[in-house]
Amino acid sequence: MSPSLFNRIARGEPGAMRQCIDEFGPLVWGLARRLSRTAADAEDATQDIFTDLWRSASRYDASQGSEKMFVAMIARRRLIDRLRKFNTEPPTVSDDTLMDAAQGEPAESVEVSAEAEQAARAVSQLRPEQRQVLELSLLHGLSQSEIAGRLKLPLGTVKTFMRRGLIKVRQAMNLDGDGLSQGVGA
Repeated sequence: MSPSLFNRIARGEPGAMRQCIDEFGPLVWGLARRLSRTAADAEDATQDIFTDLWRSASRYDASQGSEKMFVAMIARRRLIDRLRKFNTEPPTVSDDTLMDAAQGEPAESVEVSAEAEQAARAVSQLRPEQRQVLELSLLHGLSQSEIAGRLKLPLGTVKTFMRRGLIKVRQAMNLDGDGLSQGVGA
Protein backbone atom coordinates (compact mmCIF):
# COMPACT_ATOMS: atom_id res chain seq x y z
CA MET A 1 0.00 0.00 0.00
CA SER A 2 1.44 3.36 -1.00
CA PRO A 3 1.65 6.16 1.56
CA SER A 4 -1.17 8.65 1.57
CA LEU A 5 -0.70 12.10 0.11
CA PHE A 6 -0.65 13.61 3.59
CA ASN A 7 1.98 11.12 4.81
CA ARG A 8 4.11 12.19 1.85
CA ILE A 9 3.58 15.88 2.69
CA ALA A 10 4.52 15.24 6.33
CA ARG A 11 7.76 13.56 5.20
CA GLY A 12 8.56 16.60 3.03
CA GLU A 13 8.40 14.68 -0.24
CA PRO A 14 8.99 17.02 -3.21
CA GLY A 15 5.86 17.64 -5.24
CA ALA A 16 3.45 16.27 -2.63
CA MET A 17 2.07 19.67 -1.65
CA ARG A 18 1.68 20.64 -5.31
CA GLN A 19 -0.31 17.42 -5.83
CA CYS A 20 -2.47 18.31 -2.82
CA ILE A 21 -3.21 21.75 -4.28
CA ASP A 22 -3.99 20.26 -7.68
CA GLU A 23 -6.24 17.57 -6.22
CA PHE A 24 -8.08 19.56 -3.54
CA GLY A 25 -7.81 23.11 -4.88
CA PRO A 26 -11.30 23.13 -6.44
CA LEU A 27 -12.90 21.86 -3.22
CA VAL A 28 -11.07 24.38 -1.01
CA TRP A 29 -11.65 27.28 -3.41
CA GLY A 30 -15.34 26.41 -3.75
CA LEU A 31 -15.84 26.37 0.01
CA ALA A 32 -13.78 29.53 0.50
CA ARG A 33 -15.62 31.42 -2.23
CA ARG A 34 -19.02 30.46 -0.89
CA LEU A 35 -18.13 31.38 2.69
CA SER A 36 -16.19 34.59 2.00
CA ARG A 37 -17.52 38.06 1.33
CA THR A 38 -15.08 38.87 -1.49
CA ALA A 39 -12.89 37.01 -3.95
CA ALA A 40 -9.80 38.51 -2.29
CA ASP A 41 -10.92 37.18 1.10
CA ALA A 42 -11.53 33.76 -0.48
CA GLU A 43 -7.99 33.81 -1.92
CA ASP A 44 -6.54 34.61 1.51
CA ALA A 45 -8.67 31.89 3.10
CA THR A 46 -7.57 29.35 0.49
CA GLN A 47 -3.92 30.15 1.17
CA ASP A 48 -4.52 29.85 4.94
CA ILE A 49 -6.26 26.51 4.47
CA PHE A 50 -3.42 25.02 2.41
CA THR A 51 -0.89 26.32 4.92
CA ASP A 52 -2.93 24.62 7.64
CA LEU A 53 -3.04 21.40 5.60
CA TRP A 54 0.75 21.50 5.22
CA ARG A 55 1.22 22.01 8.97
CA SER A 56 -1.40 19.37 9.86
CA ALA A 57 -0.35 16.69 7.36
CA SER A 58 1.22 14.52 10.06
CA ARG A 59 -2.12 14.39 11.92
CA TYR A 60 -3.91 12.68 9.00
CA ASP A 61 -5.15 9.22 9.98
CA ALA A 62 -6.72 7.15 7.20
CA SER A 63 -8.71 5.17 9.77
CA GLN A 64 -10.55 8.39 10.72
CA GLY A 65 -11.73 9.21 7.19
CA SER A 66 -10.72 9.96 3.63
CA GLU A 67 -8.21 12.60 2.60
CA LYS A 68 -11.07 14.59 1.09
CA MET A 69 -12.86 14.59 4.45
CA PHE A 70 -9.63 15.66 6.20
CA VAL A 71 -9.31 18.59 3.79
CA ALA A 72 -12.98 19.54 4.17
CA MET A 73 -12.79 19.47 7.98
CA ILE A 74 -9.69 21.67 8.11
CA ALA A 75 -11.20 24.03 5.52
CA ARG A 76 -14.45 24.25 7.47
CA ARG A 77 -12.65 25.01 10.74
CA ARG A 78 -10.41 27.63 9.16
CA LEU A 79 -13.34 29.32 7.38
CA ILE A 80 -15.46 29.40 10.54
CA ASP A 81 -12.51 30.88 12.45
CA ARG A 82 -12.15 33.58 9.79
CA LEU A 83 -15.87 34.34 9.88
CA ARG A 84 -15.78 34.67 13.65
CA LYS A 85 -12.73 36.92 13.45
CA PHE A 86 -14.31 39.33 10.95
CA ASN A 87 -17.96 39.07 11.98
CA THR A 88 -19.88 38.60 15.16
CA GLU A 89 -22.21 36.15 13.44
CA PRO A 90 -21.28 33.81 10.57
CA PRO A 91 -23.60 33.99 7.54
CA THR A 92 -26.15 31.28 7.02
CA VAL A 93 -24.91 28.45 4.83
CA SER A 94 -27.66 26.57 3.07
CA ASP A 95 -27.65 22.81 2.58
CA ASP A 96 -27.54 23.41 -1.20
CA THR A 97 -24.38 25.50 -0.86
CA LEU A 98 -22.64 22.80 1.15
CA MET A 99 -23.71 20.13 -1.33
CA ASP A 100 -22.50 22.17 -4.31
CA ALA A 101 -19.14 22.75 -2.65
CA ALA A 102 -18.67 19.12 -1.65
CA GLN A 103 -19.33 17.68 -5.10
CA GLY A 104 -16.32 15.80 -6.38
CA GLU A 105 -15.99 13.24 -9.10
CA PRO A 106 -19.30 12.15 -10.70
CA ALA A 107 -19.40 8.75 -8.95
CA GLU A 108 -18.76 10.41 -5.61
CA SER A 109 -21.35 13.12 -6.33
CA VAL A 110 -24.13 10.58 -6.72
CA GLU A 111 -23.12 8.86 -3.49
CA VAL A 112 -22.76 12.17 -1.62
CA SER A 113 -26.12 13.39 -2.96
CA ALA A 114 -27.86 10.21 -1.85
CA GLU A 115 -26.27 10.46 1.60
CA ALA A 116 -27.17 14.14 1.83
CA GLU A 117 -30.80 13.42 0.96
CA GLN A 118 -30.89 10.63 3.54
CA ALA A 119 -29.34 12.95 6.16
CA ALA A 120 -31.79 15.75 5.30
CA ARG A 121 -34.72 13.36 5.74
CA ALA A 122 -33.30 12.18 9.06
CA VAL A 123 -32.81 15.76 10.30
CA SER A 124 -36.31 16.76 9.20
CA GLN A 125 -37.72 14.03 11.48
CA LEU A 126 -36.04 15.44 14.58
CA ARG A 127 -37.86 17.46 17.19
CA PRO A 128 -37.69 21.17 16.26
CA GLU A 129 -35.36 22.07 19.14
CA GLN A 130 -32.94 19.24 18.24
CA ARG A 131 -32.98 20.31 14.59
CA GLN A 132 -32.37 23.96 15.53
CA VAL A 133 -29.40 23.11 17.77
CA LEU A 134 -27.81 20.90 15.08
CA GLU A 135 -28.33 23.54 12.38
CA LEU A 136 -26.76 26.26 14.52
CA SER A 137 -23.78 24.02 15.20
CA LEU A 138 -23.21 22.41 11.81
CA LEU A 139 -24.36 25.10 9.39
CA HIS A 140 -23.50 28.23 11.36
CA GLY A 141 -20.43 26.92 13.19
CA LEU A 142 -21.62 28.01 16.64
CA SER A 143 -20.23 26.35 19.74
CA GLN A 144 -22.56 24.73 22.27
CA SER A 145 -22.04 27.71 24.62
CA GLU A 146 -22.90 30.17 21.85
CA ILE A 147 -26.04 28.16 21.01
CA ALA A 148 -27.07 28.15 24.67
CA GLY A 149 -26.67 31.93 24.81
CA ARG A 150 -28.53 32.53 21.57
CA LEU A 151 -31.45 30.24 22.45
CA LYS A 152 -31.41 31.18 26.14
CA LEU A 153 -31.16 27.53 27.16
CA PRO A 154 -28.97 25.87 29.77
CA LEU A 155 -25.74 24.48 28.31
CA GLY A 156 -26.65 20.97 29.50
CA THR A 157 -29.94 21.15 27.59
CA VAL A 158 -28.14 22.18 24.40
CA LYS A 159 -25.68 19.30 24.82
CA THR A 160 -28.54 16.85 25.36
CA PHE A 161 -30.46 18.10 22.30
CA MET A 162 -27.32 17.82 20.18
CA ARG A 163 -26.38 14.36 21.42
CA ARG A 164 -29.87 12.91 21.06
CA GLY A 165 -30.32 14.54 17.66
CA LEU A 166 -27.05 13.11 16.37
CA ILE A 167 -27.93 9.66 17.71
CA LYS A 168 -31.29 9.75 15.90
CA VAL A 169 -29.66 10.88 12.64
CA ARG A 170 -27.06 8.10 12.89
CA GLN A 171 -29.79 5.54 13.55
CA ALA A 172 -31.89 6.82 10.65
CA MET A 173 -28.86 6.64 8.35
CA ASN A 174 -27.85 3.22 9.71
CA LEU A 175 -24.45 4.49 10.89
CA ASP A 176 -22.44 3.38 13.91
CA GLY A 177 -20.87 5.82 16.39
CA ASP A 178 -17.87 6.37 14.10
CA GLY A 179 -20.04 7.32 11.11
CA LEU A 180 -19.49 4.01 9.31
CA SER A 181 -22.32 2.26 7.55
CA GLN A 182 -23.70 -0.81 9.28
CA GLY A 183 -25.20 -2.10 6.05
CA VAL A 184 -24.85 -5.63 4.73
CA GLY A 185 -21.77 -4.94 2.62
CA ALA A 186 -20.00 -2.89 5.26
